[in-house]
Amino acid sequence: MTFRPLIATLAAAAVFASSQAAAQEWPTKPVKILFGFPAASATDVIARAVGQKLSEKWGQPVVIENRPGAGGNLGSELAARAPADGYTIFFGTVANAISTTLYSKLNYDYLKDFTPITLVATTPLVLVASPSVPVKDVKELVTYAKANPGKLNFGSGGVGTSNHLAGEMFKSATGSDLVHVPYKGTPAAYNDMFGGQVALMFDNIVAVTNHVKNGKLKPIAVTSAQRASTLPEVPTMAEQGLPGFEAVSWIGALVPTGTPDAIVQKIHTDLVAVLRMPEVKEKLAASGAVVVGNSREEFAAWNRNEIAKWAKAVKDSNAKID
Repeated sequence: MTFRPLIATLAAAAVFASSQAAAQEWPTKPVKILFGFPAASATDVIARAVGQKLSEKWGQPVVIENRPGAGGNLGSELAARAPADGYTIFFGTVANAISTTLYSKLNYDYLKDFTPITLVATTPLVLVASPSVPVKDVKELVTYAKANPGKLNFGSGGVGTSNHLAGEMFKSATGSDLVHVPYKGTPAAYNDMFGGQVALMFDNIVAVTNHVKNGKLKPIAVTSAQRASTLPEVPTMAEQGLPGFEAVSWIGALVPTGTPDAIVQKIHTDLVAVLRMPEVKEKLAASGAVVVGNSREEFAAWNRNEIAKWAKAVKDSNAKID
């Protein structure tokens, strides 16, 4: 009896030592950052900036693999099925939190199939209006919308996108009667906003900043808890009477479940170190992103909270994709 606990302890120690040794040797070949969005997307820009620095730190190429399709779910499924060896890092986004309840069936489980590493960055959405809309802030918008029910519409990149559901959150929070107009991507929606056919839209700050600065669109509010550095003059929703209203885009790093913990921890340590580099923070901030780099536990809690938040918006909007 005396020897059994000792043998178990020695066996556990051997496994731990083996795991630590594997982590010290890792990576011995190229590492892939995979996600479900195309080149030049916000996720792509951030992945390439981070990947370059990780490559320098690890002495191995970090390959960016864009696998767009099905609202980001194609890339998510491929990442979930990748070997759990640390050589595939998945960059999940707000789309994963939304898809969990938006889709009636997915071929992967975002919470079960991935191990969270860290929240990489967040980017606020901005509520913008066509210059023809006679409002300049949230209070005026709500007053006008209630006086003209169903007259104002808001565009989006499609049913179930974050800019659609942010609009549904706004409707619910303010009791405003706004009509949703979905497009196949936001570029077409912008054309109609410039022409005055679409009144409002929530969209990523990366996409709207130039349109705001050249006067084509009128900024009403940002949806983050704090003002955005690239549009510092635009107040938050909370500052305009909607405390707790927060709907941001985000990117987080994960690996397939089953990846050895020592390797997960090494990726976390090195990725957070890269995110804290002044040149990386500066590059991402220039596009409106806020670098985070939190703990594994904090990112896990973030995922659960985001799923619950967007699930309510999905339910309120009756959005569903089979």
